[in-house]
Amino acid sequence: MSSITEVEETLARIQSHKGVKGVLICTKSGSAVRSSLPPAETETYAALITQLALKAASVARTLDPTDDLTFLRIRSRKHEVMVAPDKEYLLVVVQNPDEGEEV
Repeated sequence: MSSITEVEETLARIQSHKGVKGVLICTKSGSAVRSSLPPAETETYAALITQLALKAASVARTLDPTDDLTFLRIRSRKHEVMVAPDKEYLLVVVQNPDEGEEV
């Protein structure tokens, strides 16, 4: 039971960072397990980011069979998506890359 509490505390800590729009945990098959994003966004991010992360891992292994994907970061004009893959799950953090920067 304490591991669930630790996960909840970690997600709350990540979510509290300035600029974080949402945190998502999904399975490698693209099913959302936990999310702070709205349901429609959760489904979209879970499906698309899972496919992208699996493809990126495949590319890393193709380039070097002894290597593996440990982190994936995608930045667009509006959002930054950070993905930390694990054996069974993906941790996805979506944030506004410009929030918190002083002009």
